[in-house]
Amino acid sequence: MTTATSSTRRPGRLPAEVTSFVGRRREIADVRQMLTRSRMVTLTGPGGVGKTRLASRVAADVQRAFPDGVWLVELAALQNPELLVQTVIDTLEIQDRTSRSPIRVLVDHLQGRRALLILDNCEHLLGETAMLAGELLRAAPDLRILATSRQALGIVGEQTMGVPPMPLPDSGRQDPADVLAGADAVQLFTDRAVAVLPGFTLNDANRGVVERIVRRLDGIPLGIELAAVRLRVLSIEQLNDRLDDRFRLLSAGSRTVMPRHQTLRALIDWSHTLCTEQERLLWARASVFADGLDLDAAEAVCAGDGIDRDEIIDLVAGLVDKSVFTREEQAGGVRYRLLETIRQYGLDRLRESGDEDRLRGRHRDYYRDLAVHAQEEWFGPDQVTWFERLRSEHGNLRTALDFCFATPGEHAQALIMTTALRYYWIAAGFLREGRTWVERGLASSQAAPDDVRALALCMLTRLAILQNDFAAAESGLKESRVLAERLGDGSIIAQVRYVSGLAALFQGRLPEALKLLAEATYDWYGEIGDEMGVVNSMMYLAIAHSFLGDSDTAVTLFEECLRRCEARSENWFTSYAKCVYGLEVWRQGDPARAIELEHESIRLKEPFNDGLGTALCVEILAWIAAGEDDCERAALLLGALGPMWRSVGGSLFHYLRAFHEDCERRARDGLGARKFDSIMAKGAGLDLRQAVAVALGEKAPVDETSGTAVAESPLTPRELETARLVAQGLTNKEIAAALVISRRTAEGHIEHIMNKLGFKSRTQIAVYIGQLDRALDGDGASTGEV
Repeated sequence: MTTATSSTRRPGRLPAEVTSFVGRRREIADVRQMLTRSRMVTLTGPGGVGKTRLASRVAADVQRAFPDGVWLVELAALQNPELLVQTVIDTLEIQDRTSRSPIRVLVDHLQGRRALLILDNCEHLLGETAMLAGELLRAAPDLRILATSRQALGIVGEQTMGVPPMPLPDSGRQDPADVLAGADAVQLFTDRAVAVLPGFTLNDANRGVVERIVRRLDGIPLGIELAAVRLRVLSIEQLNDRLDDRFRLLSAGSRTVMPRHQTLRALIDWSHTLCTEQERLLWARASVFADGLDLDAAEAVCAGDGIDRDEIIDLVAGLVDKSVFTREEQAGGVRYRLLETIRQYGLDRLRESGDEDRLRGRHRDYYRDLAVHAQEEWFGPDQVTWFERLRSEHGNLRTALDFCFATPGEHAQALIMTTALRYYWIAAGFLREGRTWVERGLASSQAAPDDVRALALCMLTRLAILQNDFAAAESGLKESRVLAERLGDGSIIAQVRYVSGLAALFQGRLPEALKLLAEATYDWYGEIGDEMGVVNSMMYLAIAHSFLGDSDTAVTLFEECLRRCEARSENWFTSYAKCVYGLEVWRQGDPARAIELEHESIRLKEPFNDGLGTALCVEILAWIAAGEDDCERAALLLGALGPMWRSVGGSLFHYLRAFHEDCERRARDGLGARKFDSIMAKGAGLDLRQAVAVALGEKAPVDETSGTAVAESPLTPRELETARLVAQGLTNKEIAAALVISRRTAEGHIEHIMNKLGFKSRTQIAVYIGQLDRALDGDGASTGEV
């Protein structure tokens, strides 16, 4: 395929390893064994001992055993427990446009899926994480959870493993260098030393010094890495001497072995003292960033009061050299991150200085301004760049909003910020989170100015409509209409007219929708020169004309909408305009042009990972196929659509459902029920990237691990076993007896099978198993081609 990565990557999200992974063979084996015995495993230990790296490496090693993905959920930067479930949803890339509770969405998504969830850095949300893990494990029997925390979560069935420091050389022995190199701690130090000093080698001359260094560091990985970086400026002997001096001072008067956390603190203290005064200042100020930062953010938030703006770049370079900042390459440029232990150290220094509130205020101001600027630039050639930037800053946006709600007198700023992000919430599929923030702001006891409140109500209404929550939408509309009339502000009146028309359209009140959307397009957005508002409203106005049978006007409006978008080199509105325009073009008898429009729309949606919009395009392509009597292609696409709609937690809009029903009837009548079910089953077996490839008329991508284009079954081994018994004609009672399980459990397996495959009958399961077996035998293998 030529499309972007969102539709071609395998399920799951694991961080790329920036540095090589060293040692831990025994620990990896132990954790893997524990995961076979228990569905909940927690790695415990102090900061810096390597819990996250160990969990990530284990996950990478076992990911083939989890066809529904291995996902790392990073919780270190999350301070608001209310966003815990939403953070997991975001990590799993679940796009849900309903008004269901987040926990319901997450549970429904994971039920029947064989996946591994890594909950990383749980200690500050211990109770909430324990409750979430317990609920997920009860609801999703094929789910496994691997957590990292400084203490156990304490839930039923949890197995814990304390992650030890890296193994040290045997004490009292004078092993040669090649033997000493086998110790994990020595191997890590050597590896990191070579990274900063390419000519470094472990030999018989320096082996004794290296052994003393790693022993002094207690084998703590973070401590070893912080020490090794000093070889840029120190010899190995000088490094050892300075460690001796620092730890002798720290433990003076004590006859006990130094606690490991004290060792790590000493190492970070040493890194701190080796920084210049300005680098220490930047370190402390940068700790307010929850999800890393780029150079622009560092300059805007951290400069002043001892740091000139033009000095930031050199200070950042210095902190990268000292391994305080980690440099990460991203599509939009370079970002810098602080390991959580190092960030917390900096935050402690910031609090001690009494400057935390001021820096958090500057951080909020920066991200509020970023949100406003993104809104102003959204309708233009840099739209995708802005979207990607906001996506990378999601954690910082949350932190800024949390500051607003935690600070008296700042709630109105939260409304301004979250309202400015309205297109981001929609494009990224974060309808629920955007709605949560705006509802929290509107419910605040500190009343916002009327214009701010009116715009926030319009945004709330828009999000509720997109979730088909029309009761909440109407409530917001009532108050926003009153405020709009009182203020007489054209931009607010335009938005009220637009969302009122949108609600009428989605509920099938077409004449009312036509009137309101026309007023919004021409009388208000057009009059005030809001080009983005004109295009947004005009697109839905065209749909209203189309469904009222005024095709000529609809075509004129669609073409005008696309012309305005093209003039601004815009992607998001263009993709939706082409999608719905394709439907109108097909209805007018030009299927070739309609297919071309749907293909263009799908490709435009790629950078946004727009699952809902892609599903809508595939729907229309299925309808076109049925209309052209290509019933096999229609059935294949209809089969693929079941998992696609479920993956975004949405469904086809009410005013389009008749097309789907007609398509299904045509395809079933044209093929016959048995063949229709067979091809539907084949479509349901396609993963997202294969379904998109079929929709685009391209060859399905080859699976990287198997080397074939046959989609792996989404069913777990137990579900496949159950499905084969269904295919043999066994009853639920007979299946339960054959598998030595309860009848209720057997019924649950069958329900999960049907939900995963989008089936409604046992016959469809039997057809699916026959198709799958033929594919595995190489007889009529499913390639994803039509």
